[in-house]
Amino acid sequence: MTAQGFETRAIHAGQPPDPATGAVVVPIYQTSTYAQEEVGVTKGYEYSRTGNPTRTALEECIASLEGAKYGLAFASGMAAETTLLLSLQPGEHLVLGDDVYGGTYRLLNRVLSHYGVEFTLADMTQPDLVEAAIRPETRMLWIETPTNPMMKVLDIAALAGLAEAHGSRLVVDNTFASPYIQRPLELGAQVVVHSATKYLGGHSDAVLGLLAVSDDALWEVLAFNQNSVGAIPGPMDCFLVQRGMKTLSVRMREHSANAQRIAEFLAARADVTRVYYPGLKSHPGHEVAERQMAIPGGMLSFEHAGGAAAALRFVASTRLFTLAESLGGIESLIEHPGSMTHASLAGSPIQISPALVRLSVGIETCDDLLADLERAFAQAAV
Repeated sequence: MTAQGFETRAIHAGQPPDPATGAVVVPIYQTSTYAQEEVGVTKGYEYSRTGNPTRTALEECIASLEGAKYGLAFASGMAAETTLLLSLQPGEHLVLGDDVYGGTYRLLNRVLSHYGVEFTLADMTQPDLVEAAIRPETRMLWIETPTNPMMKVLDIAALAGLAEAHGSRLVVDNTFASPYIQRPLELGAQVVVHSATKYLGGHSDAVLGLLAVSDDALWEVLAFNQNSVGAIPGPMDCFLVQRGMKTLSVRMREHSANAQRIAEFLAARADVTRVYYPGLKSHPGHEVAERQMAIPGGMLSFEHAGGAAAALRFVASTRLFTLAESLGGIESLIEHPGSMTHASLAGSPIQISPALVRLSVGIETCDDLLADLERAFAQAAV
């Protein structure tokens, strides 16, 4: 049988009609425990921290979409990251991209460092700098691509080869791209991380994290940690994210088309000094993006020529772009990374320009979004 297409798997993988009722949508199994036929004999479930049918459907679907053998769901993207990082032993080390989400840096710097997990920042666009940061005890190279918020595009296949050569694993945070745009496991990565709160859920109404892996031994460790730590999602959030994933391909095409137009609009303006978007030929990672991404995606950042004060006025002046943290919903969002999502990086080696503005471009009518930005530029100039 020919392998099914992405859109078909998003709607059907892990989601057969309910055998009890024939329901075509996986039910919300709002239950904590399950009857046992006799001691130790179950119908596959015994307690919902360990497994829940609604969660299973979601885990099977993300595994299919990422081309993985296994999927694991968690209460948030940070819960997924924490559970993965707990597979490291005290004294083990990872190399972390120098343009990383503030919450990831905070988790490593202020929490896991107390338990002996060590990390080094490196510019992941420079293989020689990455290799120089690798130690004998390095177990992971951890990247985002595109990165948050500077939109660097990293060569997944090259970094996967580097990790393998040093007996390490490449972990890729695929939140910005989603599996519709990019599938890191097919390029040699061993673990994919998602904040499914973002594009996978797509409607700003659920908080959830996902991991996708194919290595049997690693999956056993992660599944054990998932159950033991217990940072699992409830069935309602699993249901909501599963629902969102059914329309992922359609939404991502609209996000990307709108973002491309907005990036071109921004690049032509005198009051913008630089635009960070993989769909622009001027982007340093444009060629890599064309090679490993199906489309450029819906995220972009730019620097306001008026500096920090103008950037702050600008983000407070939009009407359709809502001033808010998070990203990946159908509605457009705007934020000032230095004082919002990446404020925890203050005083760290990771520096965010105070003039930087980040846009999560939604699927509204693009002309309306462009008019909103035009109005905000005028107000920020006052």
